[in-house]
Amino acid sequence: MKIIIPFKKEVVFKDNISEITSISLEHQLTLNDYLVKGNFLITGEYKVSDASKTVLPFNLELPIALSIEDRYLTDKAVCDIDDFYYEIVNDRKLSISIDISVDKLSEKEIIEIDNKVEVLEDSIDVDNTEIINEDNRCIDMEDIDLKSDNITESLETKNEIKEEIKEIRDIKKEEREAVDKKIDKAEEVNKKIKTLFNTDSDTEEYITYQIYIIRDGDTVDSIIAKYDIDVESLKEYNDISDLKIGDKIIIPRS
Repeated sequence: MKIIIPFKKEVVFKDNISEITSISLEHQLTLNDYLVKGNFLITGEYKVSDASKTVLPFNLELPIALSIEDRYLTDKAVCDIDDFYYEIVNDRKLSISIDISVDKLSEKEIIEIDNKVEVLEDSIDVDNTEIINEDNRCIDMEDIDLKSDNITESLETKNEIKEEIKEIRDIKKEEREAVDKKIDKAEEVNKKIKTLFNTDSDTEEYITYQIYIIRDGDTVDSIIAKYDIDVESLKEYNDISDLKIGDKIIIPRS
């Protein structure tokens, strides 16, 4: 089974966009705990006006975190791009639309379990005040010796079936609780990703970032001077209270 998940983002350029002369898309997508996450890497070239003979390069990295329904089994799922298209909205805004395909899914058999429960309940729906004998005549239970072996065996069977129903319901409850925990975890991860990349709004000025590895002799002041940023911007993405050689930090670049 395959499902399609739409992703749409509007990116604001610093220059005017007259024409996209080339564009390509790469992706790094994974599916974990019902959450499709990763990055889209979009590169290309554009013109700032119709009369311009010069083309400028652009490089976009768009993070993604989208959840899917918990009614699927995802152990064999594969994520890929089903379709990709774009549109110049105005002089500086580019709209990106990507359809993500999640293939090799299968539905859980919860409905089948519900049907089994109903069948079992129907099979033991016997009025305690009367039973039917071989001649199809109604016999009052008060007239039957409750100590008879046949009646005792019937009651034991009925209790066994009730226990089976209880076990099935307990299994369903545990499965649903496990799925709910996974959904809560996915939503928490989604919020963290949105906070990191500031994606609360569909329209924003594009910000790039790079990873820097701390080397011998580096200090916070030397890093700030090298990349022309302020301390608050660096603290927004990193814990700089105890930097050591080999640590990786994020350098935001407007």
